[in-house]
Amino acid sequence: MSKKTSFYAIHEKAGAKLVEFAGFQMPVQYAGIKTEHAAVREGVGIFDVSHMGEFYISGPEALDLIQKVTVNDASKLTEGKAQYTCMCYEDGGIVDDLIVYKLFNDAGYMAVVNASNIEKDLNWILDNNAFDAEVKDRSDDTCLLAVQGPKSIETLQKLTDLDLSDIGFYSFKMGSLAGMDDVVFSATGYTGEKGFELYFDKNQVDPEKIWNAIMEAGEEYGIEPCGLGARDTLRLEMGFALYGNDITKDTHPLEARLGWITKFEKGDFIGKEVLQQKKEEGLKRQLVGFVVEGDRNIPRQGYEIQNDAGEAIGEVTSGTMSITLGKGIGMGYVAKELAAEGTEIQIAIRKKTAKATVTRPPFIKR
Repeated sequence: MSKKTSFYAIHEKAGAKLVEFAGFQMPVQYAGIKTEHAAVREGVGIFDVSHMGEFYISGPEALDLIQKVTVNDASKLTEGKAQYTCMCYEDGGIVDDLIVYKLFNDAGYMAVVNASNIEKDLNWILDNNAFDAEVKDRSDDTCLLAVQGPKSIETLQKLTDLDLSDIGFYSFKMGSLAGMDDVVFSATGYTGEKGFELYFDKNQVDPEKIWNAIMEAGEEYGIEPCGLGARDTLRLEMGFALYGNDITKDTHPLEARLGWITKFEKGDFIGKEVLQQKKEEGLKRQLVGFVVEGDRNIPRQGYEIQNDAGEAIGEVTSGTMSITLGKGIGMGYVAKELAAEGTEIQIAIRKKTAKATVTRPPFIKR
């Protein structure tokens, strides 16, 4: 039976279209994807993303465990900072991408993982915990709201004493929200807009009261509740990878344009040897972005990518109609020699092909 987040009754009452996603009943849309997408790009939107997983890692060797299982260098984190990273298998394939937060007062770390991977990720970390470190899964108790858009600061500032303009990208602070304490305000958005992720314990903070306070505070800016549909169109316009589509156990960080988070010089980590070998040999393929010509050509996951001779050179991993551009956009893996910006490729859409141009994301400039 699928789970429900603490905001399920609110979604139902608001008339959201609910779907099964990662074992949860989640809203895919309310007023419609276009309306919700525009609200986030121009004003403010609120997402329930409480289905995500939160692990707390503490103890004398918490950092050693994180360094072992992730590719980025978590030793660079200071309290109040977050880091985008991923975990790899021994063969370099990606277990999951995640965000690691260094908590205050030596409380250790919080790792935020994808909803569909909670059990797998937890087992992977526990199986590799040969350290004096404790791992606690607090996913079921943690609520997570994302308030995103150029009016997100003005909306939330009404409800807190924290100076929100002071929280830089990939930083976070603890404070009160709508009169309730111990809320994490994190600036690690997935939409390309200004915004905050709000983490709080549902046993200590009233979830519905928080939601209603935010909706009321954002009313003057036209706040919209947003579903997974708009979350996907927004992240794709920025070229952000999605686990299960653009990154999987069959892709590695270097070919997925995640070389910038792969820190070979930090010491040992799972998958390091294989990734170093792949780097030395040179990449055979690369994840690229592309923009499709024509206003009706929408690329979808699984569509074939072809060269000018009509030969298959890859497939679309994510695709949509960009609401901002009014054109089809997508990502997919192609042979390294066809990965250069400006290269012309073809996307097989139903029974025809549409011309597309390799374009380095983000597809829209913020």
